[in-house]
Formats: sequence, C-alpha cells, structure tokens
Amino acid sequence: MNAIEISGLSKTFKGKRFTRVEALKNLSLTVGQGEIFGFLGPNGAGKSTTIKTLMGLIEPSAGSACIMGIDISSPKARRRVGYLPENPAFYDYLSAEEYLAFVGTTFGLDPELLAKRSEEVLKQLELWEARKRPMRSYSKGMVQRVGLGQVLIHDPDVCILDEPMSGLDPVGRALVKEIMLDLKKRGKCVFFSTHIIADVESVCDRVGIILKGELQSVERVEDIMTRGVVGYYLTLRDSGGGTTELYVPKDELSGALASVRDQGGEVTLIEPRRKSLEDFFLDIIKGRNG
Repeated sequence: MNAIEISGLSKTFKGKRFTRVEALKNLSLTVGQGEIFGFLGPNGAGKSTTIKTLMGLIEPSAGSACIMGIDISSPKARRRVGYLPENPAFYDYLSAEEYLAFVGTTFGLDPELLAKRSEEVLKQLELWEARKRPMRSYSKGMVQRVGLGQVLIHDPDVCILDEPMSGLDPVGRALVKEIMLDLKKRGKCVFFSTHIIADVESVCDRVGIILKGELQSVERVEDIMTRGVVGYYLTLRDSGGGTTELYVPKDELSGALASVRDQGGEVTLIEPRRKSLEDFFLDIIKGRNG
C-alpha cells in the first residue's frame, strides 16, 4: 500500500470578474512508505493547494486521493498524518509544552505516553530548555520547530510538510533534514513542498516538479545526478612531475585522453561534472515557458 495516492486531482477557483483559475490540473502521483518525496516548484505553482486538498482544507474540483488507503474525504485519513502548514499560527500565550499536550490530547494519546513523547520531541527539536516559556517569546525559527513538534507528537506514518525550512537558520535547516532522514529510517513517508532546490537534492529519494498547476516530471534524484554528466575535470601530471587541472566536455573526453598520452603526460584523476537538480529544474521551466 502506498502512503499517498493521488489520481486526476484538479482544483479550479473563481477569480476576479468571473474568471476561472486552474490551480491544479489533473495531478496524479504516488508516494511510498519509507520515502522522502520533494514537491518542487516556484511560488504559485500549486504546491500548497495540493497539500491543503490532501489535508481536507480544500475540496477538489475533480479527482481523488487516498492517505494510507483511506480516501481524503474521510477524516479518518488524517489520523495517521502529521501536518505542518506553510505559515503555522499558534496560541502564543501557550508554552511549547502546553501546546504539544493540546495536540497530543486531540490525537487521543494517553497522559503517560503523551508526557514521554513530548519530552522526546522537545529534546529532539532543541526546545527543551524553552519548553515552559510562552511562545510569544520565541524566535521565528523556534516557532517553526514547534510546528514540527506538532507533526511528530503522535508518531504518524505520513508527514506532510508545507515549506518546512521556511524561517530557519542553517543550523535549524540541518536539524530538519536530520529529522526527515530519521523518519525515513523508521519507515515513515515524508512529503514536503519547497522552492529551495538544495533541500530536495540533499534528502529526497524522488522529486516531483510542478509548474502552473501541472505536474511536469517525477524523477529519482539519484537518476538525475547519474545521467546528468556534462563533462569531466582531469588532473594531469606532466613528465617533470608538475600537475595541472583541465575541464573537458563530455563528448571530448576520448580525444583529450589521447592528446595527454601523446604528449607524455599522465591522467591521475577524472571527476565527472554533473548537471545539478537546479539545472534540471530550470531546463523544465524554460521548456514550458519557451
């Protein structure tokens, strides 16, 4: 059973002056258990609309979706989901500890388990020392981490995160990535949206690229990196023992190696230069807009 299954999902909003805005167009996608899936696209591409539809906050105009085999039209579909919205808002007079107790109670955790989970999550998110302070005193990054605590408190099977790195400093971003990888190790599904390509490249198994409401491509990140070789960096040693570095385009490698050999030189290292995920993403955007 897939963690998330989306079939033909579409959403049309009414715009100004009786216009129709197609926020999602026939989106179909599956995400497996134990997978980190990056949903990548520029602002306004349809990422948040997709996530809000999965979470029952928006009703689709057409199509269907299931979470852990349960149709999203049923509230039961969200019992096994941890959700972080793009701009989380909390009762800021509560402390992080109080807020997680509220969330855990909502999910029906018994008091003993809730106390244990709260301590684990607050320490994992490096909020333990600040757990009793009201959230109005927290920095933006700390508030974002409380949002992640909301996701983790009931140990869900599926984590759906809308721009989870937003507002975090480099240390906070590294912590979130570490948490994602830990969830994957434990067989959880992580589905997160972002417009920051480096976040996808470092943690994701697969990436889906959405543009103007349409899914443009779904690829394994490893495959993009493997097949995207565009050239090679050569480290050369000449007859006198000196070394130089040379960049050679992919289709010129054989000729360059023969030339080095003919001149009595030696190639001591060959390193491929790969097209990055950013290049792949920009190629898709240019192809769509070109």
